[in-house]
Amino acid sequence: MSSEAILSPALAAECHDGPKALALRYLAAMEQRDLDAARSLVSEDAVFVFPGGARRSDVSAIVAGSSGRYRSIAKHIERCDLCQRADGTVVVYVLGSLYGQWPDGSAFSGIRFVDRFEIAGGLIARQEVWNDSGEIRLAMQAGRP
Repeated sequence: MSSEAILSPALAAECHDGPKALALRYLAAMEQRDLDAARSLVSEDAVFVFPGGARRSDVSAIVAGSSGRYRSIAKHIERCDLCQRADGTVVVYVLGSLYGQWPDGSAFSGIRFVDRFEIAGGLIARQEVWNDSGEIRLAMQAGRP
């Protein structure tokens, strides 16, 4: 995939195979709120860590946790990188930008994100999420663009 390509998670998944495609299919399922499909891609004891250190252990808890932060949210995928650890765990980094609506219905776009996935035994064992939404919200509250 070109570093200049910007795709939805579902379209990006079609451009990859293996662990990259697994991580992207998971993101597509979460975006579409197909929680059963998302659950099928994660291990039973998977850990999810979000900005501010918020930890979740189930995809339903992820959706519930984001419901107060966003009315809707989606991702533009810009890049997907992979590395393999000595223990066989594959680490996939998905980078791009968020777009959607804040709880008040106002639109946002262009918020940077990085999702880091650890994949073991063909399933997602850990996801760590970083994004700039908190900084953007603080700037909005302070009256800065």
